Amino acid sequence: MKILVTGATGKVGSRLTQRLTERGYSVRALVREPARAAGLDAARVELVRGDLLDVDSLSAAVRGVDAVVHCAAFFRGATPEQAHAVNDLGTQHLASVSRAAAVKRFIFTSTGLVYGSNGGRLAHEGDPCAPTAAYPLSKLAAERFLLGIEDLDVRVLRLPFVYGDGDPHIQEVLPVMRSFPAAQRMSIGHHADVAQAIARLLEAPSPAHRIYNVVDDEAPDLATLFAAVGAPPPDGSNAEFARAFDALMDGRRIREDLGFKPHFPRLAEALAAGA
Repeated sequence: MKILVTGATGKVGSRLTQRLTERGYSVRALVREPARAAGLDAARVELVRGDLLDVDSLSAAVRGVDAVVHCAAFFRGATPEQAHAVNDLGTQHLASVSRAAAVKRFIFTSTGLVYGSNGGRLAHEGDPCAPTAAYPLSKLAAERFLLGIEDLDVRVLRLPFVYGDGDPHIQEVLPVMRSFPAAQRMSIGHHADVAQAIARLLEAPSPAHRIYNVVDDEAPDLATLFAAVGAPPPDGSNAEFARAFDALMDGRRIREDLGFKPHFPRLAEALAAGA
C-alpha cells in the first residue's frame, strides 16, 4: 500500500512515517521545504513538495497513492485566521484532490479538544462537540467537511495529548499548564499507539465516515504528568482556563471495532520501558 503522509516533519508525523515504513508501507511525504525533511529516511521515504494552501501543488502528491494520512496542522501560535486556513481549508483542498485522484482511503488526525469542556467526563465519539479555541474549532470544521463527502472513504482519529519516543511535548506544555489544578486529569497516548491506531485504520474494512478516539487505558492527573519529567505539580491558580482542557476521551470504540490494544496502556509503563 502506498501512503501519502502530510505533516511528516512534525512530532506525530515524523514518528508515524518511520513506523509505517517499518511495517512495509511505501510512504510519500508532503513537505513544503524539503530541507526540513532531513530527519526522514531518504532511502525509504519519497518526498514531494506541496502546500495545503496551494491546491494546484497537491495533485502530484496524491497521484498513485492508495491512502492519505493527513497529520499536518497549525496549532500553537496560530491566529484564528491561520488555523482556519491551514486546518480547515487546507484539509478541504487535500480531500478534493484525493477524491479526484480516486484515493481509496483518507485518514484525518483530529484532536480530542473538539469536545470542549465537559467537566472531566469521558467523551464518546457521538457526543456533541463545543470547542471554543481556534485550533479545535478549525479541526471540527474540517471533520464535518470530510464526513460530508460521500464518495471518499474517510476515517477520523481524534488524538489525545501525545508523548513518548523522545518527544519533548510534556516539557513544552509545562509553562502553559503551570496554573492548572494538579488533580485535573488528561487523556494521553504514546506515539507508538497513535501509529498502531493509524495502521489499523489503514487496514480495516470497517465502515467509512467513522470517528475514533485513541487513548491510553489511564488518564493521569497533571501532578503525575509533571513528575514524569521531574517538575513540581501545577499550582491551580487558573482553574477557569484549565476547564477548556478537562474533557477525557472514551477509547472503547476503536478497541471494539478494530481490536486496538495500547502497547503502553499507562504512563508508568512507558517510563519503565524508557520509551
